[in-house]
Amino acid sequence: MSLTRQQETATRDELKQNFELANIPLNQVASDLDSTPEHVQDVMNLDSDRIEEPWVLKAYLDEKIINNGKQPVPYSALVGDPKQYWFLNNRFIQRGELSR
Repeated sequence: MSLTRQQETATRDELKQNFELANIPLNQVASDLDSTPEHVQDVMNLDSDRIEEPWVLKAYLDEKIINNGKQPVPYSALVGDPKQYWFLNNRFIQRGELSR
């Protein structure tokens, strides 16, 4: 599934807003997701090789935000259960790690 330019812009903004709402240092996010800060930033910019990675980051940020008693900013393209999308590797998503 390809996102339109408008969807890409919205998704980048939504990931950024939720990252800020989670209030977790980038280094901690990278450590928790077994990645590097640079790669986490690439994923937030939708500049990663795996289309599953924004889903991994979304799930991580959502969990942290909810655990802090807040509500994540809703997503416009990363919606529903990723298992419903045939083109996503759900085993990768369930691992909860990013590539390096």
